[in-house]
Amino acid sequence: MSTAVVSRTVSRRWWWFGWGLVAALALVTAGIFVPPYLAGGTTVPGLDRVTPGYYTSLVIHAVPAGIALITGPWQFVPKFRNRYPRLHRVTGRVYLISVVAASLAAVYSSAVTKSGFALQVVFFVLIVAWLYTAAKAYRTIRRGEVQLHRIWMIRNYTLTFAAVTLRLYQLPLLALMNSVTWLEYREVYTVSAWLSLLGNVLVSEYFIIQRFLAPLGKREKVPAHSG
Repeated sequence: MSTAVVSRTVSRRWWWFGWGLVAALALVTAGIFVPPYLAGGTTVPGLDRVTPGYYTSLVIHAVPAGIALITGPWQFVPKFRNRYPRLHRVTGRVYLISVVAASLAAVYSSAVTKSGFALQVVFFVLIVAWLYTAAKAYRTIRRGEVQLHRIWMIRNYTLTFAAVTLRLYQLPLLALMNSVTWLEYREVYTVSAWLSLLGNVLVSEYFIIQRFLAPLGKREKVPAHSG
């Protein structure tokens, strides 16, 4: 077996491992954090129930966000796209509609949140980026620009997946609250939100460069001629 074949096999296995991890984390996150809102509850300590419409906007945001979180990973499976193109298009539309609905619902909750200006800023940056990348993903596929569509979908789902990484970042910070008396949940949530946004964007851009741009540069490189 050639080195190239071994390299492709290892790369494929790592891809499936990464995809499986993302899909599992997305499913677990949606399964844990969305159902409480449907029952009139929440997993957020001390959630504001006084501001009119705040909790309702969170419920309206949580449901489509959960749908986007679960359906998103399937858009990146080549066998799914190739064998079931119609189903791929349908789930893609469901995903993008869910992103738009979740984004618009988050506008109100982000505007009236009492968790501070820093959290409002990161949420509005996330909303704008979420809507922009969704629009670019839709526009590129309508033009038949498949490669660009995939790149913009990666960027968009990275922002969707911030719902997962935000909660992962919270775990060590929540543990830190037990020993740091002045640290409040509001600060933990704000720091986690910023880390999830910036960290996810950096990871996605690195992946896009390595997966799409680096191979393109190698193919276009002109070999040097001697003499």
